[in-house]
Amino acid sequence: MRNSPRLSVSLFALALLGLAPAARAASPADIERILASPGFKTAAATIDAEHGRIVDDGIKLNEIPAPPFTEKVRGAEYEKMFKAVGLTDVKTDPEGNVLGFRKGTKGDGKFVVVSAHLDTVFPAGTDVKVKRQGTKLIAPGIGDDTMSLSVLLGYIRAMQAGGIKTHDDILFVGTVGEEGQGDLRGVRYLFTKGAYKDKIKAFFSVEAGDVSTITNGGVGSRRYRVTFSGPGGHSYGAFGLVNPMFALAQAAGEFSRLQVPTQPKTTYSIGVIGGGTSVNSIPLNGWMEIDMRSESVSELKRVEERMMKIMQDAADSENFARSTKEGRITVESKVIGDRPAGSTDPKTDLVQTAAAAIAANGYKVDYQWSSTDSNIPMNLGIPAITIGRAGPGKGGRAHSLDEWMDVEKGPMVKAITTSLSIILATTGME
Repeated sequence: MRNSPRLSVSLFALALLGLAPAARAASPADIERILASPGFKTAAATIDAEHGRIVDDGIKLNEIPAPPFTEKVRGAEYEKMFKAVGLTDVKTDPEGNVLGFRKGTKGDGKFVVVSAHLDTVFPAGTDVKVKRQGTKLIAPGIGDDTMSLSVLLGYIRAMQAGGIKTHDDILFVGTVGEEGQGDLRGVRYLFTKGAYKDKIKAFFSVEAGDVSTITNGGVGSRRYRVTFSGPGGHSYGAFGLVNPMFALAQAAGEFSRLQVPTQPKTTYSIGVIGGGTSVNSIPLNGWMEIDMRSESVSELKRVEERMMKIMQDAADSENFARSTKEGRITVESKVIGDRPAGSTDPKTDLVQTAAAAIAANGYKVDYQWSSTDSNIPMNLGIPAITIGRAGPGKGGRAHSLDEWMDVEKGPMVKAITTSLSIILATTGME
C-alpha cells in the first residue's frame, strides 16, 4: 500500500493520538526551528566534515563478515565504536544485539530506539571486500545494512558536537538476525525478553532506502521447509513404489497455481528444492522451502492454510496412485521463518513528524510496505517506522554480489542530516 503525500499533509492536524513519545506531532514550524538552531547547524556541519569518516567506518564494518547467526565479530567491533562515540551503558545482550544509551533531559523511563542491523544476507565465505568506482562502493551488504551502522555513529558524533539535548532517552542498537532465517531474532529479543522490553515507546530502523520514503507497513511472512518421506528403493527393481519426489512435484505444481490478491499485496514462492540419494534410486525424501508474504494477517493465514492442505493432498494422492507395501508417503511441514505483519498508521504522531521533517528538507514524501526490524514493534502496537539514509537512486542490487551504493558527498550528507532531523523532532530536541 502506498499512501498519498498530499493526504498525509491533510491529516496532519488529526495526528494528536498520543502514541508517539512527544505530546503531539511536530509541526512544520517545530521542524524549521530545529533546522535553524545553532546546535543542529553545528551537527549538520559535523556530518559534512566527517563524511569521509562515515564512509570509512562503513567500509571497515562491511569487511568484517556477518552472516546470519555469525555476527559476533562485527558486533564486538561495533560495541567498541559505541563506546568511542560516548554512549553509556554499552553492552552486547545475550542474543547478540549491541546496545548503547544516550540520556535525555526529561526521561520518563521509556526509550526511543534508533537501530540498524549488523547482519547481512550473505553466507560465510562470501568476498565482502569493498571495491570503489568513483563515488560508488560495491560489495555484498554495503547498502543493506552496513553503512547504516556507520550512519548511527555519525548521528551520535554530530549530536555531541552540536551539544544537542533531547527530552527523551535514546537507545541506539545494532541488531542481529534481521536477514533471512535470522527471522528478526535480535529485535524480537529486544521487545520480548531483553532488559528494555516494555520500556520502548517508539522505534526507528535505519535502512538503505531513500530518505524520502517512510516504511510504515510491515509485510508479514511465513516460511516452511516441507519434507515428503517414503520407503525408498531401487529405481528399476522397486519400480511401482510410492515416490516422495512425485508427491513433491505434484504439490509444487498445485501450489504454483494458487490465486492471491494484489491488494493487500500477497505473494508466495518456492525458493529451494532438494533431496534424493542417487539417480538410480527412489528417494527416501524430497524437500522444498516455501516463502509466503502478505500485508494482511488474514490473507497470510489463508495462504498458509491452503499450502498445508495442498501438501497433504499431494501425499495422499501419491499413496493412492502407487504401492504402499513398503511404507507410505508422509509429509512434515516445519516453520523456518515467522515475521508478523503490522503497520503504523499514517495519522500517528511518529509518521506525521517524520513526514514533516522530510518535507522540510525538500523531499517529496512517499510511503511503502516492506519486511524490516520494524515488523516486530508494529505487530505489538508500538509506533515504529523504517527510514532511509540515502539520496534518491543512490543504491541498488541489494542481496546480490554486486550490491552498490553511491557515497557522493552532497546527496549523502543531505540525506543523513534529514534522517537525523526526523529523530531529533521525534525525541524532542531542546
